[in-house]
Amino acid sequence: MNQALERLKQTIHEHNLDLLYIDDPSLIGYFTDFESDPHERLLALFVLKDRAFLFTPFLEENDARAVSSVPDILSYKDEENPWEIIQTKLISFNQSYQKIGIMENNLTVDRYNQLLSITDNPKTLDISNIIQSIQLIKSKTEFNKMVIAGKMADKALEIGINTLKVGISEQEVVAEIEFQLKRLGISEMSFQTMVLFGDHAGSPHGTPGARKLKDNELVLFDLGVVAEGYTSDVTRTFAFGEISSEAASIYDVVLKAQEKAQAAVKPGITTGELDNIARTVIEEAGYGDYFTHRLGHGLGKTVHEYPSLSKGSTMEIKEGMCFSLEPGIYIENKIGVRIEDCVYVTSDGCIPFTHTPKKLTSITKK
Repeated sequence: MNQALERLKQTIHEHNLDLLYIDDPSLIGYFTDFESDPHERLLALFVLKDRAFLFTPFLEENDARAVSSVPDILSYKDEENPWEIIQTKLISFNQSYQKIGIMENNLTVDRYNQLLSITDNPKTLDISNIIQSIQLIKSKTEFNKMVIAGKMADKALEIGINTLKVGISEQEVVAEIEFQLKRLGISEMSFQTMVLFGDHAGSPHGTPGARKLKDNELVLFDLGVVAEGYTSDVTRTFAFGEISSEAASIYDVVLKAQEKAQAAVKPGITTGELDNIARTVIEEAGYGDYFTHRLGHGLGKTVHEYPSLSKGSTMEIKEGMCFSLEPGIYIENKIGVRIEDCVYVTSDGCIPFTHTPKKLTSITKK
């Protein structure tokens, strides 16, 4: 039995809804155990007060039946109008649809209009926050899958480090990491792998390119893998050869901020307080203007989930939450340092998913 689906069904009664509609593939995987990328085709989960059904493209029906925790599966062929088939199914339940729960943050206008046209032009309730709250606390099964994803992220860093040599490009390092991971059975990264050299790391979300590695500069890796449907996310910054005293000092500030925030994680502290702990370290060192993003974000089925660990946020940390802690200092066209672990909150602290050492490591030049 999918426990998340059972919690979702409770939402129907708590908010007096006639129907819940979800068409986000990652959420469908979360609630039904069926993982799929339908591309432009419609894949949707319909949840009513006393039942649920999964609507899938015909070419994926057998795969869905093999794993779905929702046994009622309805499919359609490419030449058919999916909304007409859904309407017939909904009519067969002999009930009205006056109030429907939808996710406004990812429902397209076209699908929204189609949904209203086949029901009773109902009132709608945005259930995005409800879904976020259901996903917020990870089960033991989810935790175990994220541990695997974390181990593979550490392996990816190891591959990346061993690939570094003078003259290699950022893109070549990315390619080698992802090639070797595929040989180990990893078919998907959590997001676009980021490898940035020297001044190129001065942009927090820089794009790996043809920039070639030089002697005596920093190398920033930000990457994650998907394992058994769950994501990981880790950032490390390494010294390739000897780096300047300024670069080493900046690294020490970021490391102190990250470790201090991670040490403070426990149930009861707020997301904003954690952000403030890390931010204060960086501000007191004189680099406050160069820490330009929030401290962290939740993760699980996707790499960016609830909560948001941002300045002034007030959510109370609870046991079972998973999120990143990733302070950074970025001086445009000069230097960038970020250090990140994602953690699982325990009753009295937290457990990191990644374990690559965070102390500044100097990689011997090849």
